[in-house]
Amino acid sequence: MKFLRNFLETIEPKMAGNKYLHTVYDGFATFLFTPNATTTDGVHIRDGIDLKRTMVTVVMALQVCLLFGMWNIGHQHYTAFGLYPGMAEALFTKLAYGFLQLLPIIIVAHVVGLGVEFFFAAKKGHPIEEGFLVTGMLIPLIVPPAIPLWMLAISVVFAVVIGKEAFGGTGMNILNIALTCRVFLFFAYPTEMSGDNCWVAHDYNYLHQIFGMGASTLSELGQSVLPEKGWRGLLVNGFSGATPLALAAKGGWAAVENQFTIQNLLIGDIPGSVGETCKIAIIIGALILVVTGIGSWQIMLSMILGAAFMGFIINMGGGYLSTEIFGFEEANPFFAVPFYYHLIMGSFLFAMAFMATDPVTAAQTLTGKFLYGFMIGCVGIIVRVLNPAFPEGWMLAILFMNVFAPLIDHWVYSRNIKRRLARAN
Repeated sequence: MKFLRNFLETIEPKMAGNKYLHTVYDGFATFLFTPNATTTDGVHIRDGIDLKRTMVTVVMALQVCLLFGMWNIGHQHYTAFGLYPGMAEALFTKLAYGFLQLLPIIIVAHVVGLGVEFFFAAKKGHPIEEGFLVTGMLIPLIVPPAIPLWMLAISVVFAVVIGKEAFGGTGMNILNIALTCRVFLFFAYPTEMSGDNCWVAHDYNYLHQIFGMGASTLSELGQSVLPEKGWRGLLVNGFSGATPLALAAKGGWAAVENQFTIQNLLIGDIPGSVGETCKIAIIIGALILVVTGIGSWQIMLSMILGAAFMGFIINMGGGYLSTEIFGFEEANPFFAVPFYYHLIMGSFLFAMAFMATDPVTAAQTLTGKFLYGFMIGCVGIIVRVLNPAFPEGWMLAILFMNVFAPLIDHWVYSRNIKRRLARAN
């Protein structure tokens, strides 16, 4: 390692003449080695961790979700075609399929996002900002596994330029960048981000072109069916691709129980975005963030309490709300879904662990964190249950509260100042 450090120090003068090359050099050098600038006197705490190390810790916490998500892409794909229904069946094949499906998404997200970051860093003459290390990993985990790559590239450019660089770069953005990317996709290309089909990859060609399984049978079947019915003609009878949340929105908790068990919801062998399905993996990642002090347990806890509180209120007034207030002809079963099941459906836990705790866009004060998380939980359930056009709520709830986070902190600061002035007087 000493040889590598000496080599980097040797070539630095050669890079200094070109601002683009020096920006790339600086980013690579500081990624490998902690900057040697430390405090020498005074009361400042000396610490070897910097922003890159903080971001890498979050990326490591996401790896369990990433690995399970890869497997689940393959599992849902083969299940749709009636192959390998058991979780342990063809484990490597499912993982390989998911890896090949997700790898282009990861590459495009990082290349496009970091390319924009490098350009702005060079133009402004400052070091590369490391914030996209986490964003580049979060984006593949919150989009459909078969999202067109050109749509993804456009949304990443929008999120980085409009959501971050327009406000000054890393640490200055008021909105979570990964969610800004997703909300752009949702409103610009709604058919690719909603419905029962987008959460399961249906590319039947992978079945025989890559792994050589049932090549002749699938090829003949595909040639005879695809021109008339498309890939849907190859799916097994009864397969819908609907997520548990979509089922609950249409038929209440009974519709979910007809297709999935609590074990399915916790383990995650269900349709959904890549990172949200396995609740056990998410909890492991959340514990890593809490133990390392990077994720705020105050926000996580208060978000759970807020969602449970609002879910309980809706359960209590479900029939009245759905018929008298929202005009349904009969009581909507979604209003009666027990509040505790809302915590394991959809992307609640993933949003709680990795989105709401974003240290840049969340509230900074201790009291503010509790209020911020509680309000996200309340608003998310309101959007999920009371908005019939959008059976999920955490993306909009977090972005909404991102805007109010500075106001919450301002209120907390002002309240503390008044209390201290009162004591002094």
